[in-house]
This record gives sequence, C-alpha cells and structure tokens, in this order.
Amino acid sequence: MAELRTRTVILTGILAVAALMSGCNPTRDAQATSATDGTADDALARARALHDRFVTLDTHLDTPVHFSRPGWDIMERHDFFTDRSQVDYPRMQEGGLNGGFWVIFTQQGPRTPEGHAMALDHALLVNMRIREMVARHHEHFELALKASDAQRIVDAGRKVVYISMENGYPLGTNPRLLETFHHLGVRMFGPVHFANNELGDSATDPSGAEWNGLSEAGKAFVAEANRLGMILDASHASDDVFDQMLELSATPIVLSHSGARALYDHPRNRDDARLQRLAEHGGVIQMNAFGAYLRPVHQPPARVTALRELRQEFGSLLGMSPEQVAAMAERRREIDEQFPIDHPDLDDFMAHMLHVLELIGPEHVGIGADWDGGGGVEGMWDVAAQPRITKRLLAAGYTEADLAKIWGGNVLRLLQAAEEHAQSMAEAAGP
Repeated sequence: MAELRTRTVILTGILAVAALMSGCNPTRDAQATSATDGTADDALARARALHDRFVTLDTHLDTPVHFSRPGWDIMERHDFFTDRSQVDYPRMQEGGLNGGFWVIFTQQGPRTPEGHAMALDHALLVNMRIREMVARHHEHFELALKASDAQRIVDAGRKVVYISMENGYPLGTNPRLLETFHHLGVRMFGPVHFANNELGDSATDPSGAEWNGLSEAGKAFVAEANRLGMILDASHASDDVFDQMLELSATPIVLSHSGARALYDHPRNRDDARLQRLAEHGGVIQMNAFGAYLRPVHQPPARVTALRELRQEFGSLLGMSPEQVAAMAERRREIDEQFPIDHPDLDDFMAHMLHVLELIGPEHVGIGADWDGGGGVEGMWDVAAQPRITKRLLAAGYTEADLAKIWGGNVLRLLQAAEEHAQSMAEAAGP
C-alpha cells in the first residue's frame, strides 16, 4: 500500500502543484467581490436566482486532486488565496453549481508496462476517492450514472457527481479496462492529455503527431465507448484525433474544457470550421476558463525562475498540512506582487464564449471551467463567482431556456444519446 500511495503522489502531484503554481496573478479584491456581489448587484442576484430553476453542471472538475490532502474537507468553505482550491460544497451552494463531471486525471508518464501499471493504480485510487467522498457525505452528494439522475439528485437537494476520465494512459491498449471503469461509474472518456500515448495524438505534444490521429487501439476505444454508453471527450486531442472521433463515433462528442482558436491561436482551442462540424454532429463545446488558453500572457523570466524555485522548495500539495499550504500560497502571493502579470479576466472568457455562441448557438455550448486544474480568471477565481457568467449571458440577450441548455441541458443530451445508442446495440446483439 505504501508503494501504491507513492505512485499516486508522483502521478497526481504535478496537477496539484500546477494548480497552485499556474501563471495566474489573482487579486483578493476580485475574489472578495465575487462573494458579495449577490447583495450589491441586483442583476447578479437575479442571475444567481436563475441557477435554482435548472440543473447547473460543469464538465471538468479536477477537485478530486484535493481529496487526499491532509485536513482538506469538501464540506468546509476554503479560500482560493490561501489553499488554491476552487470547489467545495459551500462555494457550490453560493455559486449555484449543482455538480458536474469529477475528473480522474492521470499525468502522462512512461509508455512502458510499468508506467501503465502505475497509472492504472492511480486511476483506480482516484475513482475510489471520489466514491468515498460521496459515501462520506451522502446527504449532500450522490453518484450519477444516467442522464436522468441529474434532475432527480438536484430535486433531492444533493450535488451531482458524474465521473470522467482525462487521459486514457492508465488503460494502455486494452479496451476491456474501459468497461471496468464504466462499471465503476465513469461516463465520459478523453483518450489523451498533454502528450501522445498509445491511443492517439495530443494537441500539445512538443514532438508533434505520432499517429496522425487515433491509433488502431484508439479507434477500438471509440467503438467501446459507444458500446458502453460513454460520452467521448476530444478536449486535449489533436485536430486529427478530433476529426476522426467526430466521424467514427456513433454519438455526439464533447470538448469538455476548450476555447475558440479564432480568438487565440492555441492548439488547445478549436477553429471555427471544426466547431461548426461539431455542432452539425450534435456535439457540444464546454468553455474553458484557463487563462493561458484565452489570450497570450507574457511571463517575465524572473517570475518563471521564482515559480520554478518555489516548486522545487515545496514540492507536491498532496502531503502538505494546511499550514504548509498556506505558507506556500503566501510565498506565491509575494512572487505575484514582485513580478505581476496582466492575467486574462472575465471579459476574455466571455469573449470566447460569446463568439462560440454566435457561431453555433446555445444548443452546442456549455461550461467546463477547469476548476482545480488551472482554471480561473480575474473576476472569477472559484465556483462562487459563476453567476457572473449567467449575468453576462442575460445581458447579451440569452434566455432562461438558453441558459438551461448551456448550464447542463446540452451535456445531459449527449449522455442520453450515448445511453440510448448503447441500449440499442445491446438489444441488437440479443441475449
């Protein structure tokens, strides 16, 4: 067990540190405003009230990275400025977020039998932690397995916990392992992350394309996801993988946390032509709030050096006490003050979102802010501030019906379509 925990720390620590050390330069004033505008701003209060009228889901919650942190409790209200977490039950309540897809994230590691074994151990442990959190707080959270579960769970006064898998690396080339994770509750699957693997090409691998899209194993995983009733996620995939997933999948696919390349030419974003094809196939893009993908951000070399030294000094969040995390966060604030940057803000996020809404319509757009995975912009640093999105959309002329689709209806439609296709395949196969 000690070895297994060591493997997990190695594989998850990178994400935890990335969330703490990311290039953001937040201001406390902006965060404080997000917690008080509900009383000071009538338009924001009206926007928040709307969240109680439909199901609100975010499709990319990296919050499970915090579940193994000593002293960290999802039922307590945390402060982004002292522990860098962005999602907990009190802030979900404040921001009117009913839940979403909680991520089993695995950093890409060695593509060896040993590497895949370590990654599989890690993925199973994260799945267990998600399910343990739900069991421990069963009065407030509930595991969701079907599209129809979301409304029922919300009506019962609980938060919705779907599970997604970001990076198919733990599964190697064995699609039967995807069925195992389906049995464990996974309902959304993304084959790659920041680097190429056995399933296909990443949008951001510095070596470029290896498979020119999906590998043969990756194509088998697409078919298996369809058979099981999973939503396929192309958010980190290369353009070629996106194109092939779109053509091969029998059901609509999702970009669980992406942006518009027309506004910022970054490989993690999608061009307008592909977004239009995504919509033509019934798919959905969930808008990302990761500042580095919204517009260029210049990082002074001295700041980069200071952040690297901070990482080397403190290491992973996972074994730190709350006091150690607070000390690290304080040092990080000092770096931000000494080497400030012009960080993307809510205007930048909304520019991407409004562009895509105009391009393909509210039936094909949602929200996957990448909370606890590096997401957050000036003026919206945690889920408590999410009604600001709704306020902006109302001001842009979008209706309550549009908002119900954007905040959850669209991704639930995709899950329903995946379920129905899987059921039809099972019936066609017979007993």
